[in-house]
Amino acid sequence: MADVLETDLNSLPLDGWHRGRGGRMVPFAGYHMPVQYEGIIAEHRWTRTHAGLFDVSHMGQILAPLDQTEALERLLPGDLQAMSEARPKYSLLLNEAGGILDDLMITRRADGWYLVVNGATKHGDMDVLRAAGVAFTYLEDQALLALQGPEAVAVIAAHASGVAELGFMQAGAFSLGGTEAWISRSGYTGEDGVEISIPAAAAEAVADLLLADERVRPIGLGARDSLRLEAGLPLYGHDLDETTTPVAADLLFAINKRRRAEGGFAGADRILAELEQGPVAKRVGFTVEGRQPVREGARILDDEGNEVGRVTSGGFSPSTEAPIGMGYVAAHLGQPGTALTLEQRGKLFRGTVATLPFVPHRYHRKGKTA
Repeated sequence: MADVLETDLNSLPLDGWHRGRGGRMVPFAGYHMPVQYEGIIAEHRWTRTHAGLFDVSHMGQILAPLDQTEALERLLPGDLQAMSEARPKYSLLLNEAGGILDDLMITRRADGWYLVVNGATKHGDMDVLRAAGVAFTYLEDQALLALQGPEAVAVIAAHASGVAELGFMQAGAFSLGGTEAWISRSGYTGEDGVEISIPAAAAEAVADLLLADERVRPIGLGARDSLRLEAGLPLYGHDLDETTTPVAADLLFAINKRRRAEGGFAGADRILAELEQGPVAKRVGFTVEGRQPVREGARILDDEGNEVGRVTSGGFSPSTEAPIGMGYVAAHLGQPGTALTLEQRGKLFRGTVATLPFVPHRYHRKGKTA
């Protein structure tokens, strides 16, 4: 993003709101985005203990009529026919080679299929949908906020009656301080929390309403990245791309039983073959000895110095106070406990394959202890 001119960037509905609260703005996904306010580590820890407010309005929100189910199933490996209303599901937009064009959330609503896609890929995603004959509306005038952390639901429940009754991956329409909102109990931090779709014109009023609670602080992209890394969640464009299959990415849960049996989705031949035979490489998490993080692009070597993989995400974990990362290694090296050698700028580091997530998820699942 370093070569992007300031004048080429879009502004979020809350652009002035972020700047007025000290947000340091950087280019991301074609937008001016706040990377931090008081500091990444402080914001990370606040979200893990209280409630962090994230502006993710750069992401694409799309609504397709319910009669587009068959067309969507040609692109996504999920069983849309079996989906219940207001139960969001994680899914993948695939190409014919079985690669991942994007990862997304899809929900059956009374008014259609509601998709939330990544900001950097949203226009390309819509081109793919059009080429496949999928009818849809781009909800360009909707903002998207995420309130994450152990106190997040208590905060929003004070302004939106009924939200506290949602379980993880449940959603519904609510009145939030007089604003019509679509709220799902979901997020990408590993914490309990909600994502809130509202008209862009109401974004500032809703953000002020939530921030008025002393348990809430604004959180930037930096902490969002460290939180999702601790949670073992892949980031598109880094841990996932159009050359990566769902099997290699360890996202098998996104390919439902009926679809495995019937196929019929983009890249099914390759993906189903990998399911049966196993992938050549797989996504793993790893810890690193010492204190220095190993960053994206670092090589992963075997005992003889041969390259057997690459780091795709890396950083220092504020929760474990140690460097962690994710990457792809030859499948036979993917078992937890396997020793790895990591090479970054000519310096070698010792790593160990770890079980994901690095920090336990704290989603609110009904009938289970959070």
